[in-house]
Amino acid sequence: MKVTPKRNRSNSAAAAVAAAQSASLGPLQPPAHISLRPGDRPFWDGIMRARARNTWTDADLATAAGLARSQADIERLQAEVDTEGFTILSGKGAPIVNPKHKVLETLTRRAVSLCRVLHVHAEATVGRSRDVGNALANERQACLPLDDEDDLIPRLRIVS
Repeated sequence: MKVTPKRNRSNSAAAAVAAAQSASLGPLQPPAHISLRPGDRPFWDGIMRARARNTWTDADLATAAGLARSQADIERLQAEVDTEGFTILSGKGAPIVNPKHKVLETLTRRAVSLCRVLHVHAEATVGRSRDVGNALANERQACLPLDDEDDLIPRLRIVS
């Protein structure tokens, strides 16, 4: 016996109304038992917008907080490595690989894994790579100048 309630079709009027209502509420807030640092907040908001509001569970929100923290830490550490460089001098004056690179690698692997668990990776949010490639080809085609340009037909103008 199925326990989960039946979901509306994504192309139904009810789904469109639910989407508009969810969008008006903004990103989900973290549960009271989860604390985010101020620098984590932009990442949290981005993660929350990657999935429909009604698909998040409490367990997902806890995992999303870990992802937001990891992404904020990656940005902070990357800025430090950009300043310090790939190599630093050891206590004896010999150049060594900056130890922050290992931490960055660990955090990056964690973030990728958490994205997969939460289904907020590119394939889940944008679609299969084949479809994305087709969309990119269409976009590139739209940017090409047309041989039979007519001033009465609006065209895409790229502003640089």
